[in-house]
Amino acid sequence: MPTIGEPAPDFALESDTEGTVALRDLRGRKVVLFFYPKDDTPGCTKQACGIRDAWAELEATGARVLGVSPDGVASHARFRAKLGLPQTMLADEEHAVAEAYGVWVEKSMYGKTFMGVERSTFLIDEDGVLAQEWRKVKPEAHVDLILDALRG
Repeated sequence: MPTIGEPAPDFALESDTEGTVALRDLRGRKVVLFFYPKDDTPGCTKQACGIRDAWAELEATGARVLGVSPDGVASHARFRAKLGLPQTMLADEEHAVAEAYGVWVEKSMYGKTFMGVERSTFLIDEDGVLAQEWRKVKPEAHVDLILDALRG
């Protein structure tokens, strides 16, 4: 599990729009890395649309915003197209990056337990160091937390 003030776990994941995206290639700018459970579900749609609706403000900070879920690139492409999402979505189908960030956890629903993504967001600074984290993020409040942190 990453620790604030330490280097963020590096990754290289496929995107539906730009091939492989690697954290090490994003040095020099802040990175907002948000993990969400599944494309096109109610909470994830609310979260993604919040980012879309605040896109101009997010871009003005210079930060790179990356969404990560276990869905594949084809699913991400459909999700982005359906909702007009500008953010880059990364496929973590083997959930290795979710595990590295400590967000692949046991969950329960309707009395059944299963492994899945805990909705969480990480702010990584220009040097690749974990600056802030938000775990168990509420979709409605997500973008406000990010903007407050980016504005300093």
